[in-house]
Amino acid sequence: MKKLIVFLIFFTFSNLYAFEIKLEKIISGLDKPWSLSFTDQENIIFTEKSGKLYGLNLKSKKIFEIKHNLSVLEVGQGGLLDVLYDNGQIYISYSENRGDWKTSTSVAKGSFNKKKIKLKNIFRAEPPIDSGYHFGSRLVIKDNHLYITAGERGEGMIAQDASKHPGSIIRINLDGSIPKDNPKFKNKKDWLPEIFQIGVRNPQGMALSSFDNKIYMTNHGARGGDWFGIANHGENYGWKILGWGGTNYSGTKIGPKWKPGFTKAIKYWVPSIAISAMVIYKGETFKKWNGDALITSLKDQSLRKITFKGNEFVSEDVIFKGKIGRIRDIKIHKETGEIYMLSDKGELWRMYK
Repeated sequence: MKKLIVFLIFFTFSNLYAFEIKLEKIISGLDKPWSLSFTDQENIIFTEKSGKLYGLNLKSKKIFEIKHNLSVLEVGQGGLLDVLYDNGQIYISYSENRGDWKTSTSVAKGSFNKKKIKLKNIFRAEPPIDSGYHFGSRLVIKDNHLYITAGERGEGMIAQDASKHPGSIIRINLDGSIPKDNPKFKNKKDWLPEIFQIGVRNPQGMALSSFDNKIYMTNHGARGGDWFGIANHGENYGWKILGWGGTNYSGTKIGPKWKPGFTKAIKYWVPSIAISAMVIYKGETFKKWNGDALITSLKDQSLRKITFKGNEFVSEDVIFKGKIGRIRDIKIHKETGEIYMLSDKGELWRMYK
């Protein structure tokens, strides 16, 4: 495939410095790609929402399908969603077909194989719901625990009901068992044992920072009210008591942006940018960005850099906008620090200097 190179000049809002970045289209023609994960320095695996799992060699551009046994129901925003490779194991989140058009945000695990992977569920969000909305579905591993974002499926106040999984951040052991220090076993006796935090709507981004060992996430709001914040043990982000600055799609008010007693996000967006995936940057290619959050958008098709200290927002820079389409996922190459992104246009892009 002929390479497409796009040259961009990036300026911070403070105009303190500028440098040139390059965008290269690696492959195109994919069918609604959703997530990618590196298996080694030269190879990735990626999902298509329709249910297909693929491997790709970044040098040869050779794509190969990896068969699997999951019962995926692609409905609305659901399908085969996040994929995470870790130490020879594969973790996949998906909208599981639970019958009668009901689905759940489910997570399966299996040993990596380039031809076929036998996957077994280690988590499913209960109850199953007849809805094509808000699956969440991002996966992160920290300290031998798997964190899962479970969207509230368009059910609103279910996110305040900790006897149900939708609208929460889940934390389980890598084999699917339950950590003994989860909130239920501390001071949240009424919570389901897998729940780590409640009150989220549709968290489509989540990443571990190697700088402070905290998990950060993005949450897709309603008509406004997207946010970027931290996953905190036993806390509550407030949906749908809080509106985070947004309103219902009908225009009616939801609730205040924030009030004491609820977790406060680091950064809010009103109007919405349709926030999606994120990473905390670490690498040599863009050294000045180390420790910053790189956040992608569906609505304005932008890549944004958020500088923050602790829980305090410092600045936001739009790196580019409208260049590669709606950005669905973003990952950093651990060796080079180059940035890889999947777009809803069915393309994989590499960003470098």
